[in-house]
Amino acid sequence: MTQSLGALITADELVAAGHDEVILATGVEPRTPVIDGIDHPKVVGYQQVITGEVQVGERVAVIGAGGIGFDVSEFLTHDAAHPSLALDLPAWQKEWGVTDPEEADGGLTRGEHPVSPRQVYLLQRKTTKVGGGLGKTSGWVHRAALQHRAVEMIAGASYTRIDDDGLHFSVDGEEGTRVIDVDHVVICAGQEPRRDLHDALVAAGVTTHLVGGADVAAELDAKRAIQQASELAATL
Repeated sequence: MTQSLGALITADELVAAGHDEVILATGVEPRTPVIDGIDHPKVVGYQQVITGEVQVGERVAVIGAGGIGFDVSEFLTHDAAHPSLALDLPAWQKEWGVTDPEEADGGLTRGEHPVSPRQVYLLQRKTTKVGGGLGKTSGWVHRAALQHRAVEMIAGASYTRIDDDGLHFSVDGEEGTRVIDVDHVVICAGQEPRRDLHDALVAAGVTTHLVGGADVAAELDAKRAIQQASELAATL
């Protein structure tokens, strides 16, 4: 069976090809939370932001403070001259206060942090520390980078609605409802396994395996996916 890259394949085509086994490593798709007004024009998905499909305004709320939420918030708070993106070592050293040990004790000095081109609010439903689930060795860097750019991090948020006035929500332990007047609300609320083909293949009697995000979308882990695929390949 020959299939062109960039073309969608159907379950019927796979069944007709008579494969002994089918492995689905189709990844994930963004999860859309149930919030009144989720279809409002202010609401955009993180993919639309990263690809440049949507030009985000100056005031942005990011719903979801997992790895994607932090990455998107960093993306939004840097301009095109972001030193990490430009691989500009002097600019990176200036931002993080790293210098020649001969110029300052320990090679450290006061960092000079660029001003964010946007005001960003990063919210999560969990009442735990925002960013607490990030990697142990790198999480502090992501949290510090957003703090340098005055990102307001809000935990324990219960979303009420999204409308022309912005994002309405309440915070655990606080009375009343808060409203953030924003130009856009970016959804980074996790992922769902992409299993478009799975049920039809199983129903047709085709032995089907799920690998990586298509198997478990929560807390995506490349190491787990590679191990899972390698162990499966060894058994086929």
